[in-house]
Amino acid sequence: MVLLCGALLLMAGSPRVHHKEGTEVPTHDTLLVPQVDSCQLIYEEMGLSAWVGEKAFREAYDGYRQIKDRKKEILTLIDFTKPSNEERLLVLDMVEGKLLFHSLVAHGRNSGDLYATRFSNRPESHQSSLGFYLTEGTYIGKNGYSLRLNGLEKGINDNALARAIVIHGAAYADPSVCRGGRRLGRSWGCPALPPALNRPIIDAIKGGSVLYIYGENSDQRS
Repeated sequence: MVLLCGALLLMAGSPRVHHKEGTEVPTHDTLLVPQVDSCQLIYEEMGLSAWVGEKAFREAYDGYRQIKDRKKEILTLIDFTKPSNEERLLVLDMVEGKLLFHSLVAHGRNSGDLYATRFSNRPESHQSSLGFYLTEGTYIGKNGYSLRLNGLEKGINDNALARAIVIHGAAYADPSVCRGGRRLGRSWGCPALPPALNRPIIDAIKGGSVLYIYGENSDQRS
């Protein structure tokens, strides 16, 4: 299924009659079909209500469409209003209309315990940062296979590269950690993934796709 990329405005043609002077007028008013909310349509057709609220998806979708430098039609959404023991990372194929992955993801240790409620762009804050990113290249580091993230929002996440905020796998993000209602372990600010999903997710989103990290915090985002 190829998804709609914008709202549609359709105008139905009207039959015309000619006056004897040679002018033509419509026999009835032009029919206007209401605009289609493409964001809501995609949200519903992909069945995303089971995974993320419409407000978070709408913010991600609107920003994704505005980021012209993207090189892949893949959107990754992390919803930090959800607790860490729930799957709150989604990878979406925006052309085929498919949910490619859903996963647990850890937040920064100073962003909160079960919930991430504090966010920062400051080096050494050990907090997560909200906002829009473009994915860059991969490398092998101290946390294994990792993906660099370029923060696009000044004062919100534009220190991501300097802070070494990357996607990587971590044992503390494995589902076994949060059994029984416990929270996941926490990172130094990186969105850390379960080891089993780290490489597949990175390979799907690397090289210029959009990542949006959603959260509710008046100190970092209006």
